[in-house]
Amino acid sequence: MLTWIITGCSSGLGRHLALEALKNGDNVVVTARNLSDIKDIADAYQNTALPLSLDVKNNEQVHSVVKEAEKRFGSIDVLVNNAGHGYRAAVEEADEGDVSELFATNFFGPVALIKAVLPGMRARLSGTIVNISSIAARTTAPGSGYYSATKCALEGLSRGLQKEVSPLGLSVIIVEPGAFRTEFAGRSLQQSQSSIADYANTAGHRRKENDKTHGLQQGDPVKGAQLIIKAVNAEKPPLLLLLGSDAVQVVSDALAADQSQVELWKEDSRTTDY
Repeated sequence: MLTWIITGCSSGLGRHLALEALKNGDNVVVTARNLSDIKDIADAYQNTALPLSLDVKNNEQVHSVVKEAEKRFGSIDVLVNNAGHGYRAAVEEADEGDVSELFATNFFGPVALIKAVLPGMRARLSGTIVNISSIAARTTAPGSGYYSATKCALEGLSRGLQKEVSPLGLSVIIVEPGAFRTEFAGRSLQQSQSSIADYANTAGHRRKENDKTHGLQQGDPVKGAQLIIKAVNAEKPPLLLLLGSDAVQVVSDALAADQSQVELWKEDSRTTDY
């Protein structure tokens, strides 16, 4: 039996992951900003679900959740940094406050949780940290530069963290989902209040009022949650886990494109050595 902390359980992948872990008999600290959003989960699994209010931008709440989890279940085996939201704006359009809030939620919140659970995991020489990233860390669509930047930052941190903690018996998994049928592109998606006409044919196409993809995504969040659980329980968990056939295609294409650029310029690149 594992004990999980999962952030962002009010809907989408986080909610389904919490439910699948609970169905498997694990303990789950189910968190959301509003407890009313997760009351049904807590009521259905009163012995193994611990519902807690958590805004990942609030460091005091972060530490309180970890303490409550350890008090109730003794230890934390798996941290899943799932809470986050999208943001669409051309680079020039974005509001500075919006961007600061985006990084606070998508990057610095996960960092705070990682630092809060690591002492216990290090003491037990056991634990898994799952950071939910995105294929946007591999390829950035117009209007998603800032969102992609948060995921690139999270992945860079995760890769460094994996090298630091793997000798201690801990695992780190970066999850890159493709498009899933959740509220990511719906109510949780934010965007700049203003738009610039010159970007109408690039970033403008992906503003909420122009985007027609919501509700048509091919990814099944239940199956995505089940695969994450399989990876966590694997004898050798993967550092990188893709979710969805679209993710496999997008990441493969992005890697091939990067390699072609390396090959095209590699002779010139070598000329810069002493």
